[in-house]
Amino acid sequence: MFTKILVAIDRSPMGKQVFEQALALAKVTGANLMLLHVLSAEEDGSPYAPLLSNFDYYPGVGSQSFEHYQKQWDNFKNEGIQLLQSLCAQANTSGINAEFTQQVGSPGRLISQLAANWGADLIVMGRRGRSGLKELFLGSVSNYVLHHAPCSVHVVYLSSRVPQAEEVVQEPASVNQ
Repeated sequence: MFTKILVAIDRSPMGKQVFEQALALAKVTGANLMLLHVLSAEEDGSPYAPLLSNFDYYPGVGSQSFEHYQKQWDNFKNEGIQLLQSLCAQANTSGINAEFTQQVGSPGRLISQLAANWGADLIVMGRRGRSGLKELFLGSVSNYVLHHAPCSVHVVYLSSRVPQAEEVVQEPASVNQ
């Protein structure tokens, strides 16, 4: 029986599916939820840090670029908090005790550390589906967590799209004679 479920959320379509599965598990088990969003350059939509190497030649350009980046980063942080607040409210409305946190750093390490510090029984997270060279060079957050988590890990795969009614191909019925 689970009493504390850590839910690793991002802004992808996978993030919503991860939350929905964690919420369903919490409803069945009566567990509390901790929603975690990790601010990381790895997440889709994160702002790119400006390259500051040659800005010594152009005074003012470096500071303008950094100010622009800082505004983008602040928006990125605020959007993450808004997402967490919305999901937390949805869980609370469903009768599930939920709280949230947003942290900056390496997603795999932070997920594993928070699970240990909070005393999670289960981690629910998504998988991007990297494989081969991409996974070798970019790493896999889910793989890291599977090997370093202090508790069970439930990895959610993005379900394949269900075809719409008009996309379903009807085969002609065969007539037996």
